[in-house]
Amino acid sequence: MSGAYHSDLAGKSALVTGAASGIGLACAEALAGAGAKVHLVDIDDAVEKAAADVNGIAHVIDLTDAQAIETLPAEIDILVNNAGFQHIAPIHEFPPETFARIQALMVTAPFLLLRRVLPRMYERGWGRVVNMSSVHGLRASAFKSAYVTAKHALEGLSKVTALEGAEHGVTSNCVSPGYVRTPLVTGQLQAQAEEHGLERDAVIEQVLLRRSAIKRLIEPADVAACVLWLSGDHAAHVTGTSIPLDGGWTAA
Repeated sequence: MSGAYHSDLAGKSALVTGAASGIGLACAEALAGAGAKVHLVDIDDAVEKAAADVNGIAHVIDLTDAQAIETLPAEIDILVNNAGFQHIAPIHEFPPETFARIQALMVTAPFLLLRRVLPRMYERGWGRVVNMSSVHGLRASAFKSAYVTAKHALEGLSKVTALEGAEHGVTSNCVSPGYVRTPLVTGQLQAQAEEHGLERDAVIEQVLLRRSAIKRLIEPADVAACVLWLSGDHAAHVTGTSIPLDGGWTAA
């Protein structure tokens, strides 16, 4: 998919959060490869090397700090809200401070970034917002109350952005992957294998992908290809929707 739109984004500027690794890094690479100048944002200073590799600009900040968000550039054509983290616990044991931090990073930060970049998009009459949701923005799983809540909220924020931005040439969509081959997911495999008494490959098929028709992890580059496609002029009528990259999870 990415090769077909290689020159679409020449002269455009993009900002990707959570860009030091995983899906965010893949998105930064895809957008840069299509000609965009990319700002890579992450709390991890590994984002500096990632930015150097794509000839982009690194911003090492904590997105739960509203004042720090004000230091990010406002002249952005493409915003990819990707940063997030997971914590698993039953509701009655879930730390309130962790619940609040997940909402701050995965809901409030995208809202504040939209407030920052939308006026310039409106002035230019063109903009693309891609929110990295999840199959958990469309379906729930036990023990993931904060993450599921945040992703559902992001889906709603994305739809409102689409309605408000339509007359200004701005689209807003969610990409909603299932389990992606990222450090966050692969790091869970050994613990899951020990807990269930399974081999690592069996954990992928029988535990992580139990509800998915396609029994293999999604590659970050495949998610980034969808983000890239949504960022082009050809996707001007795709807005206010969520594209599941979930191997059939939500079809069942």
